[in-house]
Amino acid sequence: MKPDETNTNPDHKPQQSDRDAAAQFVRSQIDNYFNTDGNTSKTTPYQETHDEQTGFQTEQWKQYHTSWQEYYQKYYEGYYTHHLKKAQQALKGQATGSHNQYKTEPGKVPLNEEVISDLRQKLLGKVQDSAIKIKTSHHFIPIISGVVVVLVFLFLQYNRVLISNVMAYVSPGNIDPQNIVIDPNIEIKVGPEPRLIIPKINVDVPVIYDIGNDYDSQMAAMSKGVAQFAIPGASSHPGQVGNTVIAGHSSNDLFDSGDYKFIFAQLDNLAIGDTIYANYGSKRYTYVVTKKEVVKPSDVSKLAYPTTDPILTLVTCTPLGTSINRLLITAKQTNPDPNKSVAAPTKENDSKLNDASIPGNSPTLLERIFGSGN
Repeated sequence: MKPDETNTNPDHKPQQSDRDAAAQFVRSQIDNYFNTDGNTSKTTPYQETHDEQTGFQTEQWKQYHTSWQEYYQKYYEGYYTHHLKKAQQALKGQATGSHNQYKTEPGKVPLNEEVISDLRQKLLGKVQDSAIKIKTSHHFIPIISGVVVVLVFLFLQYNRVLISNVMAYVSPGNIDPQNIVIDPNIEIKVGPEPRLIIPKINVDVPVIYDIGNDYDSQMAAMSKGVAQFAIPGASSHPGQVGNTVIAGHSSNDLFDSGDYKFIFAQLDNLAIGDTIYANYGSKRYTYVVTKKEVVKPSDVSKLAYPTTDPILTLVTCTPLGTSINRLLITAKQTNPDPNKSVAAPTKENDSKLNDASIPGNSPTLLERIFGSGN
């Protein structure tokens, strides 16, 4: 068969030369369309159909693009604005529901103060709940009981310290206005009851004379006022030559009997030159302080000494709340005329001192438990 003859056989398969010829034809056509050989004078089919309208298409595309931009801008602006409003409304609803009680109205407390007040109440409630739990807890009962026992013991042991120091700054306020002395050198008539008057510390107290100098006698007498502590060499009375010794409590136990447990709490405030008055035998005797001294309870000899003057010595415990030492306030009679004083009567046992110690406070709780005292 000749090459140019038409092959009408359907089962005929093209040869390699046929395929190459077809490929070359297609390649030449593409080169013609797209000017692949570098000839710029030729135009592509796209250029032939579109180049004349290029200006119009560019402007139209700009308008198209601008329209879409405006559309998307408005769309997203509306979208996010809508959701923002919804979120704000939701938050506002939550705030209104949870803090409705904090609304500020005219005449009411501002919001922050109400919040603080509410938090304070809640905290107080929690503390009270915790306290209730502690109270109802059996684990704390022994501890609380122990603490209560210790506090009670400390109060029983040291109540005189607390109260006496308060009394040292608070005047007893029991001086009788009729006993206020305007001129100590004028002799005036007084009642028959023996009394001791100290204007500076506002003391006006009964005096019990002629009692025993043992501990029980002294304590019983000082529950009724102040008491004479008469020992050999110091057993005179006001108006007599010798030393008149008068003892009183500065800080006795709160639970002891008597109304004069702190009568000498301010005795240490007296200074040299201060005035003391003693009513005895319906006569008033005036004394002026000449000496202050602190001694041990066993220094009884500090009270008994030879003298030709009428002397008054006041005795109390020091420091306040204890019975460690004794404070002695010595005063000399100035009125009536001391030169007219009479000698004190002599007693059978005045030749020697006995074993008595200078009186003081009653024993503390520990001293009573362990058997030590004044």
